[in-house]
Amino acid sequence: MATAIPSIACLGVIGRNNNPLHVALFPSFDPATNSFAPVRTPLQFSLLLSSTLDIFELRSRHNAANSVGLSGDFGLLHAVDERLAAYGFETNTGTKFVVIVDMRGRRIDGAVAAGLVDGRGAEKRIGAAAVGLREGEMKPVFKAMQTAYIKLLQNPFFDPDEHSPPAGLGGKKITNKKFADDMRRIGENWTPGVTNL
Repeated sequence: MATAIPSIACLGVIGRNNNPLHVALFPSFDPATNSFAPVRTPLQFSLLLSSTLDIFELRSRHNAANSVGLSGDFGLLHAVDERLAAYGFETNTGTKFVVIVDMRGRRIDGAVAAGLVDGRGAEKRIGAAAVGLREGEMKPVFKAMQTAYIKLLQNPFFDPDEHSPPAGLGGKKITNKKFADDMRRIGENWTPGVTNL
């Protein structure tokens, strides 16, 4: 018997001019074919990332109107459908990190699933995660994404104005191999309950 738990389907980094800087897609488990494949096409994920921009804008306006300031972690931005949910974080420079989680994206086998309940009949942490995500489950992901982005900015050969020009007209995508490897590592290693990536 296979049980499915949440996994990351897409990581997106969006520049201060609302231009996509980096998008990483991850395959999800498909029980019909017993294989791994992306849940949506790259274009559909691009549109999902774009749809989060309105929510960032609304929450930023709300925070400014209530003199809250920049909150950073916006938490759940919206549930796309019964399977996908988008979470967001905005830095103080306006760079946005978006994580799209597939609630049934990773398969665990029957032996592991049988261990979801301890001897007293109580659910262990991973069993609770299969139902939904708790507040703060994405914090390690956002922290790791921000750390990778800061490392990229510290590279003397990286020019951030090429990617998010001050004039606000487009920009290049981030193609740095180390940054792409960090995003891949984050997306592949996260599971509910992970506290450090």
